[in-house]
Amino acid sequence: MADTYNYRIDHHGSLVRPADLAAIGVQQAVEDAVTLQRRLRSTVVTDGDQPREDFRSAVFDAVPGFRRTDETGPGGLVRWVAESLPKSNGPLLADWAERLAELTVIAPKASLPSPAYLAATTYRPGLGPFSARELGEALAEIVRTEIELLISKGARLIQLNNPLLLGQLAPNPAAPGALSFEDALAVDAMALRLDERPEGVRIGVAPGWAAPAAVDRARAEELYGGIAADRWILPFDQGTAAELDLLRALPEDRDVCLGVVDATVPELEDLDTLLARIDAAGEVKDLEDAAVSPSRGFADVASRPLLSAEEQRRKLVLVETLARYCWGNEF
Repeated sequence: MADTYNYRIDHHGSLVRPADLAAIGVQQAVEDAVTLQRRLRSTVVTDGDQPREDFRSAVFDAVPGFRRTDETGPGGLVRWVAESLPKSNGPLLADWAERLAELTVIAPKASLPSPAYLAATTYRPGLGPFSARELGEALAEIVRTEIELLISKGARLIQLNNPLLLGQLAPNPAAPGALSFEDALAVDAMALRLDERPEGVRIGVAPGWAAPAAVDRARAEELYGGIAADRWILPFDQGTAAELDLLRALPEDRDVCLGVVDATVPELEDLDTLLARIDAAGEVKDLEDAAVSPSRGFADVASRPLLSAEEQRRKLVLVETLARYCWGNEF
């Protein structure tokens, strides 16, 4: 796609929060995160999730109908449950996206939890909504409205996170949560049904942080065909055959962001090893429709950063270096 190069150097959105966040304040933390991304020559800029507890909080902080529990859910996250059908109660991230547009000319990016992920993990039978599908559809309308607002406020890259989807592509699929695979695709597809969008806007889906051990090609094609995302943000940091299979199944008209740098370990990968992986990707996908990023967010849960701030910086520098080896200065 013609404008992929605008967003070649990407990252999932969450960044390590400063140790003195309470002292410096969220606004200053966001401005500092923007400065970091500018210095690292990223082609997108996010608020780093500095104002939020975890990657779901954009919804839980602003949408009534959910209750926090003392339980632990998927991925070790605090469990929230839906006590009623949620209704929009104002912007989720749009005000922050507008602020990012004021701070820098770099394309603002926003990351949201997908409505299907939220429905699958917050639905509890008998508690509120009639079904997980009903809950998902209500959330899809809220997210779709937010995407339109984000675009109007200057966001140019929007990412929906659904960490449950890749587990559904294994020959023996993982438990899908309260929402079936087919219903999850339908719900997330609803959130992306926009009447129009400005030139250069990209909407992507991150279907999980790690590829399954093996990929069911038919289910992978069902995933890509069921959700009309412009960009798929795929794990590509282990060099496995399954990672290549995920890429091989991707339709030719979709962009891909390869999460080629491992965001979970402090050690820096060998550049030649990363370039070899990119070369392998180029055998199955036109790299003119590709971008690179870390494999996942660095602090999708504020209290559990995966790396230190300095280790994070080195990983982001490596992503930028890799991109310039691959595409020169075409940014």
